[in-house]
Amino acid sequence: MRSTMSRRAVLGATGLFGAAALSGCGIPAAYVPEERRSAPDRSEQDRSLTFSNWTQYIDVDPKTGRRPTLDAFTGQTGIEVTYTEDINDNDEFFGKISPVLAQGGKPGRDLMVISDWMAGRYVNLGWVQSMDRERMPHVTKYLDPQLGNPAFDPGRKASVPWQSGITGIAYNRKALGREIKSTADLWAPDLKGRVTLFAGMDEALGLLMLAQGADIAKFTADDAHKAMDLVQKMVDRKQIRRFTGNDYTSDLASGAAIACQAYSGDAIQLKADNPDIEFVVPEEGAELWAESLMIPNKAEHKQNAEQLIDYYYQPEVAAKLAAFVQYICPVPAAREVLAASEDKDEAALADEPLIFPTDEIRTKLHTMRDVKAEERPGYHQIWGKVAGV
Repeated sequence: MRSTMSRRAVLGATGLFGAAALSGCGIPAAYVPEERRSAPDRSEQDRSLTFSNWTQYIDVDPKTGRRPTLDAFTGQTGIEVTYTEDINDNDEFFGKISPVLAQGGKPGRDLMVISDWMAGRYVNLGWVQSMDRERMPHVTKYLDPQLGNPAFDPGRKASVPWQSGITGIAYNRKALGREIKSTADLWAPDLKGRVTLFAGMDEALGLLMLAQGADIAKFTADDAHKAMDLVQKMVDRKQIRRFTGNDYTSDLASGAAIACQAYSGDAIQLKADNPDIEFVVPEEGAELWAESLMIPNKAEHKQNAEQLIDYYYQPEVAAKLAAFVQYICPVPAAREVLAASEDKDEAALADEPLIFPTDEIRTKLHTMRDVKAEERPGYHQIWGKVAGV
């Protein structure tokens, strides 16, 4: 097992100003039409690909440092994978790769994992290629239907989930002395100064709007402003201890915070370290998100990349990855594989609802639409003042 590290909480203050990433780099927001996105595919003569991912987001053998599923892929296909953990922040990576993609250059990678809210920007700019689903039968067969049709990429033509998760609430049940059932419970008097929210607007807003009855798949400006107005009131009365990145876990572990916005991917490790920590999908719902595999424009090994994506959608492979990273598995059929494992710890993960959500939990999960480019500056200006970042 690994030490869980949140994929979405590493943003910090720079995540608030992603809308300015293009102009900040001096690159015009130039849409690239479909016919200008591809490069001659060298997959048949060059059995290789380059894969950019986040740190600690793939299975690793602790004894050898090797990546077993990647090694098995190479053994089966003969395709050598150059695996780089060079994504530390969505906006930082966007700023690094945007000059190349905007100008139609070669990106130096064939595959990358991007958070859903940022993935929408790549799709809208035409900076990623449509995938050939005929080459990806396992994706077609096994992709979780609840992740199959995001607003930013209907039908998943240009993206395939790598892993998924829930934005909900984590709290110390023993320290609080009662249950938390709703996001509104964060505003109770006995939690004054002991609550944290995410600093990134894209990370925080969905759960807050759901708490006020909004449909986050098609939220309006009124919905967003109503949620931000409430947070401002909570800031003014000092209900909120602070706005955080992934350091919310240390606040919860130390007792500086009793309740916080949290990611399901962190919750398993938090509870393993302290059994008093609970993760809650609020009664009114929580945000379901994914981080997706995408093939950038001018990638030179597109078919090899599609073959790797499809490989990870085989239930046996998906199960190995899920057992290590412990996020929501986008391949529900992997649950049966883990349940049949001779390893008791792995078999127990088949019943972990934060890896394989129950039907009851699924009814409460909602996917937030991406914030449109024309909306983002106005929202960020308000949120930046509210969150003080």
